[in-house]
Amino acid sequence: MRQEGIGQATLPSNGTEPTPAEPPPAEPTPAEPTPAEPTPAEPTQAAPGKKRDAFFDNAKYLAILLVAVGHAWEPLREGSRTVTAFYTLVYAFHMPAFIVISGHFSRGFDGSPQRVKRLITGVAVPYVVFEVAYTLVTRWTDDAPDRDVSLLDPLYLTWFLAALFIWRLTAPVWRLVRRPLPLALAVAMLATLSPAIGKDLDLQRVLQFLPYFVLGLLLKPEHFRLVRRRAVRVAAVPVFAAALAVAYWAAPRGVYPWFFHNDSAVQLGAPAWYGPVMTLATFGCSLVLVACFLAWVPGRHTWFTALGAATLYGYLLHGFVKQAAGPAHWYDHPWIHQPLGALAVTLVAALTVTLLCTSPVRRVFRRVVEPRAEWAFRRGGEGGRAAA
Repeated sequence: MRQEGIGQATLPSNGTEPTPAEPPPAEPTPAEPTPAEPTPAEPTQAAPGKKRDAFFDNAKYLAILLVAVGHAWEPLREGSRTVTAFYTLVYAFHMPAFIVISGHFSRGFDGSPQRVKRLITGVAVPYVVFEVAYTLVTRWTDDAPDRDVSLLDPLYLTWFLAALFIWRLTAPVWRLVRRPLPLALAVAMLATLSPAIGKDLDLQRVLQFLPYFVLGLLLKPEHFRLVRRRAVRVAAVPVFAAALAVAYWAAPRGVYPWFFHNDSAVQLGAPAWYGPVMTLATFGCSLVLVACFLAWVPGRHTWFTALGAATLYGYLLHGFVKQAAGPAHWYDHPWIHQPLGALAVTLVAALTVTLLCTSPVRRVFRRVVEPRAEWAFRRGGEGGRAAA
């Protein structure tokens, strides 16, 4: 259970990039970084005087939709090559997409007290709250009444919050080194060689997903505009079709665990040298699919744009619904494992996570998902309220 997460049971800030009518902000320099904007796993209010970019909110909503659908498909994989193929395809790019966006909006994190405060209230506190909550719930759903609360061993969905906390703290380092992306890839490749990294803070997954975060740090607004061109949108259709065909071929061969990035090569039953090779292969595959996914994301305001500003709620809360599925025996009905049943499961999962991103849910759970925690910080000066 502790090894499951977004990548396997699998996220979450959105930035406030200018609208298409506004000029893009100047890229941060080492001497003058831009403010670190909220990531998919952070508070969702936009800073005063700034406008949210509908493109990123749309991308986050569509990605969280895929997260929930992927979780819903898990019990349907056995015996269904088609479901496994779609599952593999989705897991090849939905978490990399989230992490790239998170890295992009971490470009200005400089370790200042204001930024650290934002990181604590927006990531660390929700991690603690939901780590405890999921432990208590899964004592019932997994029939594990003696399961300990361990803040060092992320449970279920919470691994992403722990990872984001670590990645963001290291953001200044990646802006400092000369070739950050090759270095991050080297770290990820080496991680696959070591089965002894252990479960503390899910470091195996933190290290293997690191290159996507570093890539996000390096991307400029114009890079995202490149993938939104019509030519890329058209090319994305045959690319996704080919990727689905490959996923269908690979379904019975057990390839999809490599996209979870939470085990070493030896733990996956492969020779150690497979690890670095598969790291590069999955990185290239995922980046192509992320680009195709972003190419299809609308840049205009849609009915779901506002929901994209609250994906943390959908991310953290939908896991409780998924956990309840076992004791409720929702997947025990034979028709669920038929094509129409799989379609129904998909629609229910999409509807559930959509509802969890709505305003009424946000009002109820705001104190635990987006705590202000002003009592914990000194007033005024460097300990004052963080800029949004």
